[in-house]
Amino acid sequence: MPEGPEIRRAADQLENAIVGKPLTEVWFAFPQLKNYEAGLVGEQVTAIETRGKALLTHFSTGQTLYSHNQLYGVWRIVPSGTLPETQRVLRVRLAAADQTILLYSASDIMMLNAETLAAHPFLQRVGPDVLDNSLSVEDVHARLLSPVFRRRQLSGLLLDQAFLAGLGNYLRVEILWQAQLSPRHKPQALDEVQLTRLSDALLAIPRRSYQLRGTMKGYHHAAAFRFEVFHRQGKACRRCGSTIEKGTLSSRPFYWCPGCQH
Repeated sequence: MPEGPEIRRAADQLENAIVGKPLTEVWFAFPQLKNYEAGLVGEQVTAIETRGKALLTHFSTGQTLYSHNQLYGVWRIVPSGTLPETQRVLRVRLAAADQTILLYSASDIMMLNAETLAAHPFLQRVGPDVLDNSLSVEDVHARLLSPVFRRRQLSGLLLDQAFLAGLGNYLRVEILWQAQLSPRHKPQALDEVQLTRLSDALLAIPRRSYQLRGTMKGYHHAAAFRFEVFHRQGKACRRCGSTIEKGTLSSRPFYWCPGCQH
């Protein structure tokens, strides 16, 4: 499943295609959304926001289309008037004069206003987004030590969207490697140096992934994003030389270096 950086990059592409352009056609597959179609024609998409793995498509009417891709949903951008050949089921079509954005296969889709947006169960439960630039290392440090999360093992905590939205499995293993921590630790048992390393990695790794993965930018630069442990089982750790191992943790594949993650 795509993680926060991949969702945000997809949202960037959708924004570039549709934001600020009068909508020439609006189509929804679900009957409960049909009444919104006519009222959105001629209006504009003003922004596409990410909350972890959910997308919020904001319209100039003040309404917001909530969508969560879950396992199978995918957005596509096509020239207006065309449809790609696919076996997927179309759920949403938002067209401007030149380009159209299409949502396939997703089932968790609804239209919200300001009141229902604030009360949406997923959005109420989800934590701050790791790609939100207003979120600081100090904020993450405080969240790790909060009564809700301080007793949780890192193995499960780093997959919990209520802790920080947008984290997933590859980010979990890379963050723990960067912080030099085993997944068995709980925040309350970490010393200040460990907490600082972890807090920094929780923001730095997702943000670097967002900036550099999926492009050639920086691939030959020291700051480039590269996997240090993910899918590198049997290879040497670039930090200590030990052999990277693979197992299962929280029902997900887990990769770590036994030599420098303690």
